[in-house]
Amino acid sequence: MASETQSPALLQEPSVFILENGETYRNQTEVKMSQIVLPCHANHCGELSAGQLLKWMDSTACLSAERHAGCSCITASVDDIHFETTIGIGQVVNITAKVNRAFTSSMEVGISVSCEDLFSDRQWKVCHAFATFVARRTEAGKVQLKQVIPHTQAEQMEYSLAAERRRMRLIHAEIINDLLSSCCSQTVSECLDYQDAVSAERTRVESVELVLPPHANHQVSTFGGQIMAWMENVATISASRLCNAHPTLQSIDMFHFRGPSHIGDRLVLKAIVNNAFKKSMEVGVCAEAYQGGEPLRHINTAFMTFEVLDNDRKPCTLPRIRPEPVDGKRRFQEAIARKKIRLDRKYIISCNQSEVPLSVPWDPSNQMYLSYNNVSALKMLAAQTNWVLTSEKNKVSLYTLEENQMLCFKVETHVAVAAEQVFLLLSDLRRRKAWDHHYQECEVITDSNEDDTIYRVFTPSVTKGGKGQDFILLASRRRPCDSGDPYLIALRSVTLPAYPPTEDYNRGEVLCAGFSIWEEENSFTKISYYNQATPGVLPYISTDIAGLSSSFYRTFASCSAFLEENKDSLASLPTSML
Repeated sequence: MASETQSPALLQEPSVFILENGETYRNQTEVKMSQIVLPCHANHCGELSAGQLLKWMDSTACLSAERHAGCSCITASVDDIHFETTIGIGQVVNITAKVNRAFTSSMEVGISVSCEDLFSDRQWKVCHAFATFVARRTEAGKVQLKQVIPHTQAEQMEYSLAAERRRMRLIHAEIINDLLSSCCSQTVSECLDYQDAVSAERTRVESVELVLPPHANHQVSTFGGQIMAWMENVATISASRLCNAHPTLQSIDMFHFRGPSHIGDRLVLKAIVNNAFKKSMEVGVCAEAYQGGEPLRHINTAFMTFEVLDNDRKPCTLPRIRPEPVDGKRRFQEAIARKKIRLDRKYIISCNQSEVPLSVPWDPSNQMYLSYNNVSALKMLAAQTNWVLTSEKNKVSLYTLEENQMLCFKVETHVAVAAEQVFLLLSDLRRRKAWDHHYQECEVITDSNEDDTIYRVFTPSVTKGGKGQDFILLASRRRPCDSGDPYLIALRSVTLPAYPPTEDYNRGEVLCAGFSIWEEENSFTKISYYNQATPGVLPYISTDIAGLSSSFYRTFASCSAFLEENKDSLASLPTSML
């Protein structure tokens, strides 16, 4: 869908940064828009309409994408959006958008929204989102986008994470469909027994919009933000019919635009409440387009979550829903599965790394998000710039970093082995005991997919006569997205019901660890090993950090020798890793 590019109320200059070399730097893709909320933008409660906010967000993001591409761009998809608060009349909406990373013809744009009260001088976060834009074809053919060059630590981190988010988008629909087809945690008959349940048919809404020139850009394509606003409007009406009150939009699931819409289209918007939970409800919305007697074209489908807030801004209890036969029952059950998936995404992906417990339960419904969190945490740790060199011996360096009351360490070395060979040899944790004396034994519990494996690792006791430790580790492997990226092997603890702690071992936990493998010239490779020193890990490295031992050197010297000796033995590795 084309995105809105009309002139906003106020566009500001990009932020200025002072780099380490003293030079000033402005991100030329950064666009800032400020809008004061007027009564025409607000709903019955005097709060900014979510549809209007979506239009402004889409407009700002498109301006950023077009600055980078140098040509017209269209909105391809928008990731999950969670609205943390509402915005009132008279307050100012500040929207910032910038391109995080460009791929072949698509790019990720990060969007942050904050609210400003002009009278109290307070500012607070409203939401954060990531949108994917595609550069339109020109007369010369398909556009090849130039690469984004990150300059600041924050830009480097978002650049690196953008590749992982892109990977998740590409497999998102397939995994969601698999989960929905196999997940049914609540039977429809339970709801049919409630006499006060509201018929889902009562919440059905269908509305038609004629796409006029003000709704489209100079290439006569409908603004993506306008379509999102229309969809939010019918979803709100549907939600209102269930609760007989004014609902508040809390979140929108990730969605993709399936096709274009143009001036003259009749846009058919359909909404219905799929399921009502105790304090929230899911509304499904579909947008289709047609002209004349042609068949309907699918434009977009989205799932929106609403709440009804009382005078104290607390969620109210909602009526139950009675699904219609056949399709209604399917939507009812799928909404339950999506709620579970939604909680996993919010819990595992959206929260700060320090808020994620050391061991997160693993199951097929959250494996994609755990893998994303695993790799993202390693990338964020690797992006830190304030590492302190603690000791160095024979080109093996030990660095430490203390942040948020947590000690992290990094070991760095170079080997004369190709990066891909290093990646393949280090990917199989069962071979680590050949060079790391902390790994007594390692066994594969399950191969989740070709990129993720769960291992059980046994380590010796650090005290004489004490118990050893065991770890249940998720290993997530990533090849470079392009030539400027490293190979990654990320590790974190997970829990599995079939492998509870035992009396024979103390259960250790790893929050974030792994390898970053960089290809350098002449078949030389830089290996960086990272670890956030949890209580289960710290005893093994504390003497090195204190300068009382150099066992880290012996371990990574042994690792270098292992890689040199086995660089030609790739045929013995599991097929899934080759």
